[in-house]
Amino acid sequence: MIKMDRKLYLSCPHVTGNEIKYVTEAIESNWVAPLGPYVNKFEEDLRTEIKDGGYVVALNSGTGAIDIALDLIGVQSGDIIFCSSFTFIGSANPILYKKAVPVFIDADPETWCICEKSLEKALIKYEKIGKRPKALICVDLFGNSPNYNKIQEICTKYDVKIIEDSAEALGSSFNGKACGTFGDYGIFSFNGNKIITTSGGGALVTKTKELAQRAQFLITQARDNAPYYEHSVMGYNYRMSNICAAIGVAQLETLRNKIELKKAIHERYQEAFKGSDRYKMLNVSAGTDSNYWLSCLTIKNVSFEKTVALVKALNESNIEARQVWKPMHLQPLFKDADYICDQEDVCSKLFESSICLPSACDMTLEEQITVINNIKGFIES
Repeated sequence: MIKMDRKLYLSCPHVTGNEIKYVTEAIESNWVAPLGPYVNKFEEDLRTEIKDGGYVVALNSGTGAIDIALDLIGVQSGDIIFCSSFTFIGSANPILYKKAVPVFIDADPETWCICEKSLEKALIKYEKIGKRPKALICVDLFGNSPNYNKIQEICTKYDVKIIEDSAEALGSSFNGKACGTFGDYGIFSFNGNKIITTSGGGALVTKTKELAQRAQFLITQARDNAPYYEHSVMGYNYRMSNICAAIGVAQLETLRNKIELKKAIHERYQEAFKGSDRYKMLNVSAGTDSNYWLSCLTIKNVSFEKTVALVKALNESNIEARQVWKPMHLQPLFKDADYICDQEDVCSKLFESSICLPSACDMTLEEQITVINNIKGFIES
């Protein structure tokens, strides 16, 4: 393998605009703590980005946003929560925070998002035993979207609330409607590797202003309206800082440019790997306009050990790569959780044979060509 002169990352922060200017303004105005004018502006700008999707509350993580969504739904100990198995653990950990019971659902082989047939199969199973789930955490994976027409239809039929985990899909849309707005609640993440970052942060999308105000109350320690510190319900310290929000405001200004850069990277990978039956790129799902957050490649007819060895060799060559998410139902933490698939375990097979490719906005054409040649050389040798 050819070793890169510099480290190529999967998806690193892309700082090109007014980040320094806005952070400096926040510091000079002494708004350095949680709350502040940039938090308000970031929420307003996000609401504009998702158009008529609802009301936005900024938090310090996407995981915290899922936790608050479960709280607003009224999830309690022992409640059943369905969740995509093919996802990052941040989607599932909040279920444990509530001492609820996770049930994991398989992925669709084309979109890699939740499998509609597996979801309906799971709902039928739990309906028969009188344990209808309180909510579904449905993940928009790698910028892709499931068929929300079908997901909404299924969940409406069984009266199940949807939490749309759109942590990886800011800027994506399905049938012209922004991802993050299809559920009863939507989630975004602004971790350092996401398409825009606030250094660390997240957001919750609600359908009503009243629910947004309730969320704001809960994430600021649930302090009652009293002349002294009084608390009637349990709250959380989940609020985003004004400095982080200042970074987010600047990042949002260049979101469309970042999507175009990532789209070009995806299309070059797609062109490079399309001529062989050994490779298959994760394609954009029907009806989806993706943000192309990460480009992912399935390598056919290779062993799990070969996939692991490829990732190791790439990283030793200064090229960050990783296997796709290890499904939640295979995680030791969730070894006792139920898992529902339609006919075959799709997400486990994807884990064994698929990798995430460097997709950072600052990767050059020459660097990408080297990545492609290194992968082909390793697999075909």
